[in-house]
Amino acid sequence: MSLVKSISGIRGTIGGRVGEGLNPVDIVRFTAAYATQRRAAMPENNVIVVGRDARLSGPMVEQIVCGTLMGMGYDVVNIGLATTPTTELAVTGEKAAGGIILTASHNPKQWNALKLLNEHGEFLNDAEGKGVLAIAEKEDFTFAEVDALGHMTNKDYLPYHVQQVLSLQLVDVEAIRKRDFTVAIDCVNSVGGLAIPAILRAVGVQHIIELNCTPNGQFPHNPEPLPQHLTEISNLLRSGKADVGFVVDPDVDRLAIICENGDMFGEEYTLVSVADYILRHTPGNTVSNMSSTRALSDITALHGGQYSASAVGEVNVVAEMKRVGAVIGGEGNGGVIYPECHYGRDALVGIALFLSHLAHLDMKVSELRRTLPDYCISKNRIDLTPDTDVDAILARVKELYRNERVNDRDGVKIDFADGWVHLRKSNTEPIIRVYSEAATMERANELAQQVINVVNAK
Repeated sequence: MSLVKSISGIRGTIGGRVGEGLNPVDIVRFTAAYATQRRAAMPENNVIVVGRDARLSGPMVEQIVCGTLMGMGYDVVNIGLATTPTTELAVTGEKAAGGIILTASHNPKQWNALKLLNEHGEFLNDAEGKGVLAIAEKEDFTFAEVDALGHMTNKDYLPYHVQQVLSLQLVDVEAIRKRDFTVAIDCVNSVGGLAIPAILRAVGVQHIIELNCTPNGQFPHNPEPLPQHLTEISNLLRSGKADVGFVVDPDVDRLAIICENGDMFGEEYTLVSVADYILRHTPGNTVSNMSSTRALSDITALHGGQYSASAVGEVNVVAEMKRVGAVIGGEGNGGVIYPECHYGRDALVGIALFLSHLAHLDMKVSELRRTLPDYCISKNRIDLTPDTDVDAILARVKELYRNERVNDRDGVKIDFADGWVHLRKSNTEPIIRVYSEAATMERANELAQQVINVVNAK
């Protein structure tokens, strides 16, 4: 059993002993700690939004979280099955003190998590998150007496989310409708099965081929939208039945695109292509994290803007976007953040903007991909054991590559003349992520393996 505590929330495998997995006792403890932190931050606001993905443990976790919040004196707006970006928008729509998203994102079915939002519908910052963890550790919270218990209201916020996307100036419904796209989708039997058909119909797509769109939490394949997990939809595209394929993770903040010939567009290039479209119409600055492709920097320079890199993590990307006034940003895992809508990764926004871009260019998806700077990124992982000393590993790598350009702001990133390698401990899994990029996949893999060999050396 695993339980991962971080500033963005609590994530773990369902069951197990207290403190060793995500079980009812720990769910209550962290929910109550979050409610205590929100009360101190927003003492006059008595509303918290709760939304969840469709994973099997969702109903159990939802009932405990909502009951605990009411027990802490909060009125709960329960939006039920909802994407992460829908929940983020619901927080500001309700003018709530915060929100809790019940999702383990791309993790397998045995995982779930409480993702914690502030009053802006954005993830808690470092100080706020550490505050929640400290309160949970001390169990320093007081429950409401009977006359002060909260109440729960059930709402559907998907129509509101769709309308927010439609209201974006650069979403061109008429252009999309005229292209008469046939779109294939794989929503891994989670809430994307509700949200993605809804946004596609709203932006003028009449022909939708739905794969795995029943929100029952029975993931038909590994839910992380990586090429090796997407053979079903790739084969469908390869047969010539659709113009484009879209794949989302269980909470719909990541978007992977598949070309009309079945080739992967590349999850790194979801953000790059959308940024290209945005920058053509609203030149400005961009941001992605340190583990994302150099192609965004190239595209930004082409359009006269400035690119900045943040530490990994949505909260860090958002902070950097606000600092530099970025018009578009996100992460190389298919996460598009468009401030004109909200400061959160949003696959619905990504789909609407990508289809607008594709319609304006009057190209096939594979042709659009060839217009973008071409890099190859290799994404690897090293599984950790409980006694692994990650800090010692990072220090050893930094020392061995001291003659290269090394950045240790978030793990260790090594910039070579012909590529880069970034290794860091994951915030969501007991692993070290090792990402590398170069002009060819062979060289990217070679760079990554060099560093992995250093890590594995005794």
